[in-house]
Amino acid sequence: MADSTAILDRLIKLHPRAIDLSLGRMERLLEAIGHPEKRLPPVLHVAGTNGKGSTGAFMRSILEASGLAVHVYTSPHLVRFHERIRLGKPGGGHFVDEDILVQALLDCEAANSGEPITLFEITTAAALKLFADHPADVLIMEVGLGGRLDATNVIDEPLVSVITPVSVDHEGFLGSSITGIAKEKAGILKSERPGILAPQTDEVRDTIETIAASLSAPLSIANQDWQVYEENGRMIYQDTHGLMDLPMPRLPGHHQIWNAGTAIAALRAAHYLPDADVIERGLLSTTWPARMQRLTEGHFVEQAGSDVEIWVDGGHNPGAGIVIAQALADLEERSPKPLYMIAGMINTKEPVGYFKPFTGLARTVIAVPVTMSDAGIPPVDLIAFVTEAGLNGLETSSLSEAFDLALKEIGDGPARILFCGSLYLAGEVLEQNGTLPA
Repeated sequence: MADSTAILDRLIKLHPRAIDLSLGRMERLLEAIGHPEKRLPPVLHVAGTNGKGSTGAFMRSILEASGLAVHVYTSPHLVRFHERIRLGKPGGGHFVDEDILVQALLDCEAANSGEPITLFEITTAAALKLFADHPADVLIMEVGLGGRLDATNVIDEPLVSVITPVSVDHEGFLGSSITGIAKEKAGILKSERPGILAPQTDEVRDTIETIAASLSAPLSIANQDWQVYEENGRMIYQDTHGLMDLPMPRLPGHHQIWNAGTAIAALRAAHYLPDADVIERGLLSTTWPARMQRLTEGHFVEQAGSDVEIWVDGGHNPGAGIVIAQALADLEERSPKPLYMIAGMINTKEPVGYFKPFTGLARTVIAVPVTMSDAGIPPVDLIAFVTEAGLNGLETSSLSEAFDLALKEIGDGPARILFCGSLYLAGEVLEQNGTLPA
């Protein structure tokens, strides 16, 4: 039997455009494979620009702490495609096995009969088939891009639709109008099905509220119907059911308080929220690689020594830049250390907006190529964006060269190094460090 990499390489040729938002091709293929979307466990559908993965990770950890089997669909992956499909079982799930993935891909390829279809569409169909064929209690499904025409938006009756913070990203496909982007994200809302809205700008909130009202979809809105905040080193969640005094989430950064709160609000609306002690276990056990992840072991840690903190974050748009910079500013306030950034980005992003929040915080940005994507911005061009954002930049030709240069710039003192700007780069970092999630 062929391996999954060879099959994916073959499937990508079925439709030359990597992204072509439409539901027609997806609906045709799902019919051909027996409508797995109609045989799924109850679905929690998650859209948004930032925080989708972390919010989903909190939901999964809380549900698994309840003893439930939870399927999860996310994208993109860090290194291996298998990371996108987690099959649930009591006590915790696992990434899909190679043999099972290969068979699902072959089944979808045969059913598609060579018709044009994007790689994301046909692999999403394969994921839906796997989720339908393997029993579980819940499915957490993350939107790939946008919402309204995303391949995941074939779910007619989700338990709840969740919209995390919306900002500008993927302008080539969603446009640069924030209200237009909000309309696309709101496309996952369904008639008379509950929706959860994380903190948004007034413009985004008003747009999504209008769409929800037209669908008679009850919307639970952050800072209106529920709120979450830090108090005395604890996380306080409050809604119409009362107040919960909870531990701070395991994932670092103030923005993770809101992601955790969004997860709790979603589980409340879905009638899957457990008791506070179970929520606590979930919050303290949540992991989500490459989102303000501190490396505590591995190649880079050994090379740097104990005085240098090493962090990895795959955020890549202006909204992500704001929350990552704030998280690092909080660290700086508690424990001052000079910050050095090792950054790579792909050419569908907006680098200046991403880097600007780090002005006055980072000593130097060292640019590297993104070797795991053909769309990587050359380091010399990335440095021009870094300079435009008001930061000092240095160009290098590889990840190892960049890390050596950062250590040389640091010298003997304590410091922080942040690998950032791309999930592709984050995956390369974790792989070279020897700490890629299994």
